[in-house]
Amino acid sequence: MALTRFVLSLFLVEFVSFSLIFAALPLALANTDPSDVQALEVMYNALNSPTQLTGWKIGGGDPCGESWKGITCEGSAVVSIELSGLGLDGTLGYLLSDLMSLRKLDLSDNKIHDTIPYQLPPNLTSLNLARNNLSGNLPYSVSAMVSLNYLNLSNNALSQSIGDIFASLSDLGTLDLSVNNFSGDLPPSVGSLSNLSSLFLQKNQLTGSLSVLVGLPLDILNVANNNFSGWIPRELSSIHSFIYDGNSFENGPSPIPPASTSPPPNGSHNSHHHSGSGSHNKAQGSENENSDGHKGLAAGAVVGIILGSVLVAVILLLALVFCIRKQKGKKKSARTLSGSFPRGINNGESPFFLLFVSRYILMVSPDQFSFSFGFILAVTPPMQEQRVKSAAVITDLKPLPVENVAVERVPVKSGSVKQMKSPITSTSYTVASLQSATNSFSQEFIIGEGSLGRVYKADFPNGKIMAVKKIDNSALSLQEEDNFLEAVSNMSRLRHPNIVTLAGYCTEHGQRLLVYEYIGNGNLHDMLHFAEDSSKALSWNARVRIALGTARALEYLHEVCLPSVVHRNFKSANILLDEELNPHLSDCGLAALTPNTERQVSTQMVGSFGYSAPEFALSGVYTVKSDVYSFGVVMLELLTGRKPLDSSRVRSEQSLVRWATPQLHDIDALAKMVDPTLNGMYPAKSLSRFADIIALCVQPEPEFRPPMSEVVQALVRLVQRASVVKRRPSDESGFGHKTPDHEAIDMSF
Repeated sequence: MALTRFVLSLFLVEFVSFSLIFAALPLALANTDPSDVQALEVMYNALNSPTQLTGWKIGGGDPCGESWKGITCEGSAVVSIELSGLGLDGTLGYLLSDLMSLRKLDLSDNKIHDTIPYQLPPNLTSLNLARNNLSGNLPYSVSAMVSLNYLNLSNNALSQSIGDIFASLSDLGTLDLSVNNFSGDLPPSVGSLSNLSSLFLQKNQLTGSLSVLVGLPLDILNVANNNFSGWIPRELSSIHSFIYDGNSFENGPSPIPPASTSPPPNGSHNSHHHSGSGSHNKAQGSENENSDGHKGLAAGAVVGIILGSVLVAVILLLALVFCIRKQKGKKKSARTLSGSFPRGINNGESPFFLLFVSRYILMVSPDQFSFSFGFILAVTPPMQEQRVKSAAVITDLKPLPVENVAVERVPVKSGSVKQMKSPITSTSYTVASLQSATNSFSQEFIIGEGSLGRVYKADFPNGKIMAVKKIDNSALSLQEEDNFLEAVSNMSRLRHPNIVTLAGYCTEHGQRLLVYEYIGNGNLHDMLHFAEDSSKALSWNARVRIALGTARALEYLHEVCLPSVVHRNFKSANILLDEELNPHLSDCGLAALTPNTERQVSTQMVGSFGYSAPEFALSGVYTVKSDVYSFGVVMLELLTGRKPLDSSRVRSEQSLVRWATPQLHDIDALAKMVDPTLNGMYPAKSLSRFADIIALCVQPEPEFRPPMSEVVQALVRLVQRASVVKRRPSDESGFGHKTPDHEAIDMSF
């Protein structure tokens, strides 16, 4: 009996335990992917934590399990964000690209401002940001969103020319960029949108022609109220709904031009709305009108064409007569082709034929003759023989050599596997050649040491000098070794005058070596902080030039490269200077070889926390905005001559950013902050503008930092507004010299 009770008790305990486990299972399954949670929390903060977003919170939230407003999940992944018409203010944050499973993003009809983030969710099928206060331009990351079917950015303040970013968006069915301030011509890649059915471009400032749209399967096209000009392509007249009023088009669809003739220069600028069958008939009517009006062919041209056709028929008849006579009078020549002219004509032996042709040339216009006589020559045996020979030459051509392609399998967050094929454009070196050039990587050849290994100067037998980075195998995990060639391929394609070029690599015998161009004048860190010769102190001109050059390098990485390249280790020690003090940013793309750079705080990257943005130091999150912060710290170095962290100073001045930021807008304090080695040789206005740019870059909130393109523009304006005088011989090197107070400082670069 006691045993029975014990068994029953044990069974009851197990039953309760299993019940609790199964009851908790849905909750466990509802837990949202941590990266999605973090991205939504950043967005919530950037939107100023609005009360309309019920359920949303910062810290410890579970969007899928707690049913945050507007959030739809599949399992633990956020797949849809729909927050239309809620009056949301603020910006979109900087972590949208972490929403890897997101397919639909709808934030239309709100008051969201600032620029569209440069990095967007890569797997979106629908993006709707219409009717907000967004400015700037289309981000390059749109070009990588190959699954995108719907894109609506209408009714914003977007400007500049539309980027050529549509080549890979073959699934895009609707594109709405209407009611913005876009200017310039339509980019060529619009013509690649093979599934585009609806295109809305009205109320912009677009120019040029619509020829790029020919061939697209459009049902709806609205280009009204722009600055388009020229003829409307005839092919567009078949579009079911076509609105094009408020432009500077010629009168109606373009006529069929005669050979080698151009459209008439004059024409009225009429406006039209083409929609449905009625408008379609109207368009056809205008075409017919063009055929008999002054826009059509002239009567003389019609007569010439008819006369030319008659003459061609006569010539062909004569050729047939000659062929019959030839067959009757002589044995067939093996060289005569069936249906061709007689041999005498082919060899130029018929004066009648030549006389006939010469009269024909005199009778018809050059354009008509080029058509008719070209047709005659096309059927003669010499031309046929020439075509056969040309074809043979083409057949004998060997195919172009195919570049070696490194094939890597890169894991994607969703669990699928993506196969990458990337050509490696840099040279493959042998270990032996690099050992010989560096004296077996001897100590005296070391010129630097980074997070992944040492850098050696390499002297090759041909006299070329290179820099070789020998990567420690312990610095790479197995996965990073597998991806080494892919990283090399990506780095080898970086081409910018302010980025150190990767010239080659080596993977022999398990080694991992990178060969770079050699920049022989040291780095900015040493130039600022360890220059022994005070006469070699950097002038203000040189400092601004260095800032502008490195800003352009980051702009290229962030906004030109597809996908964007985040440097993650931007510091003055990675800015190399050539003999003319032009900056060259090094270690671009190396972050791809460092494990867990997105999620872990690593002292290997960012060198020291003096350069690292607050969000990286606190949570390990690193984005293009973090690079912008690091750039601001380097600008502070250029301004003050101080190190980002200096324990030798009093406690309140050890952190450069913390000490300098409150003083950047104080003119008197700013003058005291300037590097004393400048000896007061700088324009006060340029100094103030330089400080303003720094203040923007080192803001603690990433979403308020400007993109690098804006930083570049600000630095360019700084240069353009400064006084320009002829540079003294002593300033050619970019180093400082004493300047009288009344003399303007040279800012020409």
